[in-house]
Amino acid sequence: MKKLFLLAMITLLFSGNMMAQKTTISGTLKDSIQNATEPYATIRVYKTGNLQTPIAMSLTDGDGKIKQVVDGKGKFMITFNSVGKKLVKREFTINGEPTVDFGNVYTSEDSKALKGVEIVAQKPVVKMETDKMTYNVQEDVDSKSMTLLDMMRKVPMVTVDGQDNITVNGSKSFKILVDGKENPMFQANASQVFKSIPASMVKNVEVITNPGAKYDAEGTAGILNIKFNHDSGQKQSMDGYSGNVSATVGNKSDRVAAYIGGQQGKLTYSANATVGYQNMKGISVDLDQTKIINGQNSVMKYHQTTDQKVPFEMGNLNLGYEIDSLSTINAGIGLTSYEAKLNGTPTTTTEGGMYGAGTSFSNHMSSRQSSVGFNGNIDYQRFFDSEHKSSITLSYLFSNSPSKNKSSRNQYEPKQDNLDMYSDLETNGRTHTVQVDLVNALSKNTTLNTGLKYIYRHNNSDSKYYNFKGDEQVLNADNSVKYNNDQSILAGYAEYVATMGKFSTKAGLRYEHTWESIKYPEQTDKNFKKDYGCLVPSFTLSYAMTSMSNLGVNYSLHILRPGISYLNPYRDRSDPTYVSYGNPNLDVEKSHFISLVYNMYSPKFMMNMTLGQNFCNNQIAEYSFIGTDLGKDNVLNTTRRNNTKNRWTNFNMFARWTISKTSSLMMNGSVDYGDMRSKELNCSNSGWQSSIYASLEQVLPLNIKWSLGLYAKTRDYNIQGYSGGMKFLNTSLTKQLFKDRLTLSVQYVNPMSSKLKVTSYSAGTNFINRSQFSVPLHMISFTASWKFGNSNKQYGQHKSNITNDFGEKEKQSAGTSFGGVGM
Repeated sequence: MKKLFLLAMITLLFSGNMMAQKTTISGTLKDSIQNATEPYATIRVYKTGNLQTPIAMSLTDGDGKIKQVVDGKGKFMITFNSVGKKLVKREFTINGEPTVDFGNVYTSEDSKALKGVEIVAQKPVVKMETDKMTYNVQEDVDSKSMTLLDMMRKVPMVTVDGQDNITVNGSKSFKILVDGKENPMFQANASQVFKSIPASMVKNVEVITNPGAKYDAEGTAGILNIKFNHDSGQKQSMDGYSGNVSATVGNKSDRVAAYIGGQQGKLTYSANATVGYQNMKGISVDLDQTKIINGQNSVMKYHQTTDQKVPFEMGNLNLGYEIDSLSTINAGIGLTSYEAKLNGTPTTTTEGGMYGAGTSFSNHMSSRQSSVGFNGNIDYQRFFDSEHKSSITLSYLFSNSPSKNKSSRNQYEPKQDNLDMYSDLETNGRTHTVQVDLVNALSKNTTLNTGLKYIYRHNNSDSKYYNFKGDEQVLNADNSVKYNNDQSILAGYAEYVATMGKFSTKAGLRYEHTWESIKYPEQTDKNFKKDYGCLVPSFTLSYAMTSMSNLGVNYSLHILRPGISYLNPYRDRSDPTYVSYGNPNLDVEKSHFISLVYNMYSPKFMMNMTLGQNFCNNQIAEYSFIGTDLGKDNVLNTTRRNNTKNRWTNFNMFARWTISKTSSLMMNGSVDYGDMRSKELNCSNSGWQSSIYASLEQVLPLNIKWSLGLYAKTRDYNIQGYSGGMKFLNTSLTKQLFKDRLTLSVQYVNPMSSKLKVTSYSAGTNFINRSQFSVPLHMISFTASWKFGNSNKQYGQHKSNITNDFGEKEKQSAGTSFGGVGM
C-alpha cells in the first residue's frame, strides 16, 4: 500500500506540473548593421495591459541567444534592451504552444540614448551554468594590471595559492585547453605560463566542471579553457581592424604584449604576442629530515637560497575564410617558449645515528629548464541548413613540445666524495589528432551530437647522468636511461541535448580505447605493451526555478593517463636530500564526480553554490620511503603508484554584490573534507581544508578604479602529510584616458610583508620531513596599454571544434546567463 500511495503522489505531482502552461520564447538578438549578435541584453516580458511590472526577466546569453520561459496564455509584450541600442518591442500571443520562435530580432544604434545619460550597465562578469562557469576577464578592471595567474584567483571553482599551485574544484588533476585545443606547454607549465601572460590578452576563462561526452574523458576535476582575444563568432558585414599594445615594468617582472585582429572581405585574422622576463631573488628552502633507523634518529638539515630568472615568449596567428554562407575554413599556429634558470649555494648539515658525529658542507647548485612548444590546427565546417543548427566539422591538430632540463651540483666545501654530479634530461612529445564532429538538430529543442577522434602521441626521453672526475664530466651509463612511449587512442561519442519547458538535460556516452608501447632502446628486455578500453558516461539535468535562478545535478566519470614525467624510470639525483623517479607500471586513474549546483542572479547580486562528492579507488599518489640508491642504504626515495583511495566532499561558493554603480564586492571560496587511505603504505590521512579570495572594487574621484583583494587558505592534505596555509593582499589603481584608448594602472602585491612563507610536513614509517618554502612576494608593477583601430569588434577565426583533451597527467605547480552589475 505504501508503494501504491507513493506512486500515486508522484503521478499527481507530475500531472500537476504538466497542467501548468509553460512556453519557451527563443530567437537571436542581432545588430541590424553589422549583423553581430547582442550578448547580455535585458529581456522583459509584460502582460498586455500592464506594462509597468514585468512578469519575467532575464538576459540574452553570450551568443545573443534568447531563452525566456513564460507562464500562462493570452497576449504579451516582450522587450529587448542593451546599452546604446534602441528598445525593441514585440507583441505575441500564446494559445498553448510549447515554444514561440522569434528567429532573428534586430536592434540598432540609439544616438539619443547616449546623450546626457550616465551609463552604469556592463556585461556580466560571470556566466553561470549547471556544468560550466565562464569568467569574462575583459569586464574585470583588474585585467588591465594583473597577469592571467593573478586573475585566476577570481575565477569560480579555481584556487591559486602563494606558491602558484593551481587547483580546480579542489583538485590538481585537471586539463588545460587554449581556445578549445590542447597545448602541452600550458599543461606542463601552467603556473609559469599563466604568470607570464597579461590578463588583458585573455577574453574569458571557462571552467567546465562536467564536460560531457563530446569532450575527452581525460582531466579528473574538469577542464580549464583559456580563450584569447579573438572572436569565434559570426563573420561581420563591415571590414575593419582593432588591436592594443601594452607594457609592464615591475620590481620582479617586465613584459610587452600586443594584439591585432580584423576582417577584409571574407578573410578574418587575429594575432597576439607577448614577451616577458621574471627575476626572483632570494627564494629559499629549509628542510629538516629525520630518518629513524634501528631506533636511532639521523637528522639532516638543508638550507638553499636561489635566484631565479625566467624569460618567456608566446605568439599566436589565426586565419578564417568564409567559402560561402554555409562553409568556413580556419587555421591557426602558436609558439610558446619558456626557460627557467636557478643558481644558488645550498648548505647541508648532518648529525646523529647513521651520520655519527655529523658534518656540514656547502656546494654550488645550478639548474636550467627550457621548453619550446609549437601547435597548429586546421578546421573545415559545413552547415546543412540556413539556420546553422546542423553541421559537420573536420579538424586536424598537431603539437610538438621538446624540453631540456640540465642541473649540476659540484664545488663542495669541504670536498665530498661521490656527490659531484651533472644531469642532462631531454624530452619531446609530438601529437597528431584527427576529429570528426556531427551536430544534428532533431527539433527546435533537441540536438544529437556524435563524433569520432583518433590521436597518436610519441614521447621520448633521453636522461644522461654524469660523475665529475676533477673538472671532467664522465657519463655514468648505469644511471642513464633512454625511454620511448607511443600511444594511440581511438574514441567515439554520442550526446543528446534537450530542453523540455523548465527542464534541460545533456546525457552522453563515450568510449576510448588506448594502445600503448613502452620501449627502452638500450635495455630491450624491459620493453612492454598494453591496451585498455574505457566506457565513460556523463549526465546533466538542469531546472529553471525562475527566470533568474536554476538548479542542476551533474555526474561524470573521468580518467587520468599517466604522462611521461610520471612513467619515466630515470632516477633524478639533482637534489642530494633524496632521489626521485617515475613508475612505468602506473595504471589509468578513474574518478567519479557527482555535484549539485544552484545559480541565482538579480540586477545587484549573483551567487553560485556547488556541493560535490568525488571518489577514486586507484589514485596516482606521490609517496616517499627509505630505501637504497647507488648501493647506499637509508636513502629517501620518492615515486608514484596507484596506491590510494580517496573520498572528497567539496563545497564551492562564488558571490558578487553590486552595492552601487561605483562599488562592488566579490567572494570566491571553498571548503573541502578529504579522507585518504592506502593499504600498501599502511597509512591514512584526513582533514578539512578551505580557501577564500575576496575583493572590493571601488570607483574613486576622477573615475579612478581601485581594487583590493585578500587571499587566504588553510592546510592542504595528502596521503602522507600536508602543506601549510598562507595569506596575502593585492591592490591596484586604474585610470582610462583619451576616450578609454589609453589605460594606466599600478599593482601592489603583498604590501604588508616582503616574503610569503609556506610550511610542509610528511611522514612515513621511518622518516619525518619538515620544510619551509619562502618566496619574495613583495611586488609592484606599472602597466600602460593603448587601444587602436577603426572598429570596436575583436575579430578572429571560427571556433575550432577540436577539443583535444587526451593529454597526460604531468607535473603542475595543473544555460542561464548571470552578471553582477546594476541596471
